[in-house]
Amino acid sequence: MNAHSEGEFSEVPLAKVARMTPSQHEIISFGPFTLQLSGRRLLRDGLPLYLGARAFDLLWLLASRPNEVVHKRELLSAVWPEVAVDDGSLRFQITNLRKLLGEQAGGPKYISTVVGRGYCFVAETSRGRGKIGTGTVAVHPQRNLPNRATHIFGRSADNNAIASLLRNERLVTIVGTGGVGKTTVAVSIAHDLPEPLNEAIHFIDLGATSEPSLVVPTVLSTLGVSVQSKDPTSALIAYLANSGQTLLLLDTCEHVIEAVAAMASRILAAAPSTRMLATSREQLQIDGERVYKLQPLACAPVQHFDLNAVQSFPATQLFLQRAAASGTPLHLDESDAEVLANLCRKLDGLPLALELAAARVGSYGLHKTADLLDKHLMLSWPGQRTAPQRQKSLQAALDWSYGLLSDFERRLLHQLALFAGHFSMEAVLDVATPLSDEITVLAAIDSLVAKSMVVAWSAGTGMRYRLLDTTRAHALNFHIDQGELNAMAKRHAIHYIEWSNAEGVFWHNQSDMERRSHRLSALANVRAALDWCFGPVGDHDVGIDLAAAAAPMFLSMSLLGECQQWMSRALEVLAGSAVNDSQEIRLQAALGVSLMFTRGESETARKALKRALVIAEQRGDAEEQLSILGPLHLFHLSTGEFNTSLGYAEQAVQHAVGRDSASSAQVNSLVGVSLHFKGELSRARDALVAASIQSPANGNPATYLGIERSVAGTFLARTLWLQGGPNEAIAELDTALKSAELVAHPLSLSIAMMWACTVFLWNGDLPEATKSMERMSECAITYSLAAHRAVAEGFRGELACQSGDPVGGIALLRQSLQELHQANYKLHTTPLSIALIEALCSVARYQEAIELTLETRRLVEENGDTVYLPELFRLQGRILLSRTADKNKEEAQDSFQKSLMLSREQGAVGWELRTAMDLALLYRGRGRSGEATLLLQSVLEKFNAESNSADLRGARLFLLNSNAL
Repeated sequence: MNAHSEGEFSEVPLAKVARMTPSQHEIISFGPFTLQLSGRRLLRDGLPLYLGARAFDLLWLLASRPNEVVHKRELLSAVWPEVAVDDGSLRFQITNLRKLLGEQAGGPKYISTVVGRGYCFVAETSRGRGKIGTGTVAVHPQRNLPNRATHIFGRSADNNAIASLLRNERLVTIVGTGGVGKTTVAVSIAHDLPEPLNEAIHFIDLGATSEPSLVVPTVLSTLGVSVQSKDPTSALIAYLANSGQTLLLLDTCEHVIEAVAAMASRILAAAPSTRMLATSREQLQIDGERVYKLQPLACAPVQHFDLNAVQSFPATQLFLQRAAASGTPLHLDESDAEVLANLCRKLDGLPLALELAAARVGSYGLHKTADLLDKHLMLSWPGQRTAPQRQKSLQAALDWSYGLLSDFERRLLHQLALFAGHFSMEAVLDVATPLSDEITVLAAIDSLVAKSMVVAWSAGTGMRYRLLDTTRAHALNFHIDQGELNAMAKRHAIHYIEWSNAEGVFWHNQSDMERRSHRLSALANVRAALDWCFGPVGDHDVGIDLAAAAAPMFLSMSLLGECQQWMSRALEVLAGSAVNDSQEIRLQAALGVSLMFTRGESETARKALKRALVIAEQRGDAEEQLSILGPLHLFHLSTGEFNTSLGYAEQAVQHAVGRDSASSAQVNSLVGVSLHFKGELSRARDALVAASIQSPANGNPATYLGIERSVAGTFLARTLWLQGGPNEAIAELDTALKSAELVAHPLSLSIAMMWACTVFLWNGDLPEATKSMERMSECAITYSLAAHRAVAEGFRGELACQSGDPVGGIALLRQSLQELHQANYKLHTTPLSIALIEALCSVARYQEAIELTLETRRLVEENGDTVYLPELFRLQGRILLSRTADKNKEEAQDSFQKSLMLSREQGAVGWELRTAMDLALLYRGRGRSGEATLLLQSVLEKFNAESNSADLRGARLFLLNSNAL
């Protein structure tokens, strides 16, 4: 379990810090703070601050030894006596203590770091004994409180906020769903209230009070007041009005809410020295009430599967602590992180649910317990024997809440259980209005929110809603007529078809990230609807429509495996029904794109994309054809068919005539990228610049998958570098990568990082190249982009070679190329082959190098990525130079001259400089230093004086040394 839980409370005495008897109350004072050992409390100006158990131990140990350096080893041993932790946990607690004491807000310094040794408490302190604020004789307040929980996680902020409200208000209601921990928090706060609020505190459990008429008698009985009057409320008011400061902790009010509200209203009016802290699943709704909504414990977010990070969340900490308390301490490794995070999220961070599940770990183990959650078996798991009846199991807690609903509210709750994740009011009305009229549905939703059965929050200009997973599981357990259930499910699916069609084409918009977040959360409902549509009692026709509508969203989110799954299923069904050409186009196109990246099934992907284009051509729809040409262009790039890819780009130009600027930007991107690979750099630059100007500022063209603007930007950067503008290339790259991060499209981000890495490698900037490679690798692993992962490993090999490890680099490059050829993903095989050739030369394996050079050159001339030809002829020259015969030197010079000629034809000044440098070295070795100098100077004149790259630095140094001779 994470060692730095700030929400953890403990009554265990600190044996290594001070030894005390029950009658001793040792106090340390410093500045405005008072530290009390007996109550393990920290007060500022007399008011308590919430402090975790380990933080208290650490502060007491330091403050009890002022101006003395306490070594880190001693602190770790004292504060974590039975847990193996590192210095990071200690630093974490010290940082939090400094924040709490106000050091980071410019306040006085209390704790000083002694580098390499430990920490020292540097403030002036005074020590004494006695109850805080009462001298040496403590007057114990009148209390009848339950013991507070030994361990409370993640509630420090809640405790502070509620305690602050209670100091200023006379009625505070803690509202939350069943099992969220309302009573635990209320009792903890009551234990720590300062004087005079703690003079008299009475805990009144209304959970066992079955009749509203018994509420006031229950309160009187708890207070020890015997009343014979027919008006017990007046008697209660009279008693409280004549008492001193009193706090009534009214626990579990929801089932007698009206009676509690009436009583509380009279107390507020006539007993000014009485405060009330209530817990309820809905608020009292009376004047003078302040409501605090208690949320479930924070859980690790989706895809946050680092074990240390997962263990830092309060929900995880509670689960692990309760498992250990049940006799099953868990010994975890990284493979458990995802299971643990998902388990806590599945239980919605509800403390009751977490405790019940933790108690099962001893019987089933962590992984089996997590599996059982999906079967809703956790609803019936028994809780502690001493728990109230309503908390004997999660089922009992939910039954308690369910019993408070009207018949219509129960029916509506069953409807809402169809929704997976978040939903909007519009979605509710589409699905639920057949139950009743809109006004009745809206009123019922308000009531369910008030009763903590539905969670609601403000989102921009509207509201969002969801059922907790535990509540949803409970609602789904009730028997509903199958016909009625199918009708509801169909309405649910149709709503999300309409939603997907309306939202999907704008999925990439960057200007409204909040709205994008709502769309992402709604995708859970799309999945649930697809499950029903293609299930045994679903509607296949509706499923086909939904799969087609949802395709752009799966692709936009880079959920390629899931996209392939649903598109394949829909096409299977479509084959046996009346064919809808428009739907088939969308399904085939999305299938082709998803297969292209996830499975390497290039032929299946090719067939799907070609089928989509054939149908679009038969329909004569230019817009449909344009939407397919982008993926076809990218597909043929990925398979290394650069000439074919250019043909699709040119075909797209014809269909974009007269269309909007977004379509023009997309087509110019396709053309620019293809021309770049052909080595027509001037035309490529014109097209890519035009694409940048035409591309919408807040989004991307509505195609299944074309070239996103940031990717086009990386190709513009490559083009600028080759044309002799390394500084301009890096500036363009910076803009493109920032855009790629903003668009939140992992596939496009991975592609952008791929091409950015090539520019950084060309420029000799290995640290930036490494960053791009690692970012690309992260995306590839997370989103199952197998080909991209292989490319990233190739880059890793190239970086190893350039960092002095050619043997390791060669192995990585060979493995990468093998995987890419097997997957038929040949977009990057040429530059990786060039890197391998250079690595082989560096270890004098010239025969392998020349064979690979000739084979790579043949493939380039055949497939069309001729931008790399100058480099291949240059490397051929370098290999020939390794041979001693004069004939080979002549052949090497011919290869260099061929490289220079091709570089100049392309306008590839970056390649020209590299070849000129190799040729200059040859000239100088043959006594032709003057020619070498003139050659290099003529090429360097094509660069700006401010231009900077590894190649330029090498060339300038060569000239400097030549002039010194």
